[in-house]
Amino acid sequence: MKADNAPSFSIFLDQRKALKNNLYPVKLRVYYERKYKYYSVTDRSKKRISMSEPDFNRIVKNTPDGTSKSVRLSRDETEIRLHIHSLEAKAMKVIQSLPVFTWESFEPAYFGLNKVRTDILSSLRMTADSLREEGRIGSSQGFLCAANSLELFTEKKIIPFDLVTVPFLKKYEQWMQGKGRTDTTIGIYLRNVRIVYRRARLDGKIKEGILYPFGMYQYEIPTGANTKKALTHADIKKIADYQAVPGSLEEKYRDYWMFSFLCNGINVKDLANLKYKNIDGDVIRFQRAKTLRKTRKKPRLIELVITRQVGRIIDRWANKPAAPETYLFPILAPGMDPVEEYKRIQHITQQINRHMKQTAGKVGIPGKVTTYTARHSFATIMKRSGASTELISEALGHTNLQTTDNYLASFEMEVKRHWAQIISNYDSNENDKAEKG
Repeated sequence: MKADNAPSFSIFLDQRKALKNNLYPVKLRVYYERKYKYYSVTDRSKKRISMSEPDFNRIVKNTPDGTSKSVRLSRDETEIRLHIHSLEAKAMKVIQSLPVFTWESFEPAYFGLNKVRTDILSSLRMTADSLREEGRIGSSQGFLCAANSLELFTEKKIIPFDLVTVPFLKKYEQWMQGKGRTDTTIGIYLRNVRIVYRRARLDGKIKEGILYPFGMYQYEIPTGANTKKALTHADIKKIADYQAVPGSLEEKYRDYWMFSFLCNGINVKDLANLKYKNIDGDVIRFQRAKTLRKTRKKPRLIELVITRQVGRIIDRWANKPAAPETYLFPILAPGMDPVEEYKRIQHITQQINRHMKQTAGKVGIPGKVTTYTARHSFATIMKRSGASTELISEALGHTNLQTTDNYLASFEMEVKRHWAQIISNYDSNENDKAEKG
């Protein structure tokens, strides 16, 4: 490995988000080719280590208050210090042992999983663990569910990559369909399988000569129907005008839904993460969590105008008192770890969807009305109002126009039905005259 292309690493105190009791997790940070990855540091019982900043300086750095003077540690503190530095030394040893550094080769070697990397189930679960360490709980669940599903399908604990062939994938798809799974779910699981399969090929874990099973003329992963429901302005007005009991959960979750619609279709995760520091006058500025993770160089900043309706929702439900680091809405709480945040956001999403189903029924709107409906309705109404795709893309926080085009592809279904009726209801006599003329 060339020295100027070598990764760097360090043990550090991750102070991006405080845990309970003002403690922060101790992590191993690895940097390579403009990309950081963070790995939790655990003790010998596999419990994650967290410390205050003074304790980290005293125990790990052994230089309290930024001085070069060391301090005496207790026996337990000395053991923790030696254990942490042994993990740092282990990272160095693994990196130096790799002929070419890749994340896919470093992680299994560092976590001691090299022996099972030729197995697709362990690869899926290892990827799930890695994503969980990064706080990407939703993505982690996707890989874990794919592994569990494949294990049920094969009734095996180990599935070598060599067994993943076109017939195998087709049989798995048929089995999933028999279980009532949608093409969307099947597609999610199999895209995760494809990801770990590709990594295994790059790592040389798949024998040479084995045919790559994915793609054109091989196995093509199914995609969902991409049907999206958008409400009309009249439907939105019915929801906004609905007189829920003041202060009730029904009013609260209706207001959360309306806030999402009025604020560029903001999703629940981004709504939950809004803080008072994101407010600047009559504008809310924030970066989508999804885009921030994928686009590290210059994430797109989304700007939301605080209209009178948005201001009323904030006045009704926002945390008080207002402070820059205080969450705008009482959804998340300081000190929550990524798993707690994920569960909380999932719970709030379910509550919004449950209450909106009831509200929609009361005001005469058929079908499901969910948090996704709010986002799609925002985009659709903008499109129908003549907004350009570029403006809609910016409002939604998409990183490219193709994503927005795909997102809007099905919005005109009711318009298509309208014109189909016009075309099919022509006057046959007039048509015959036109043809003779």
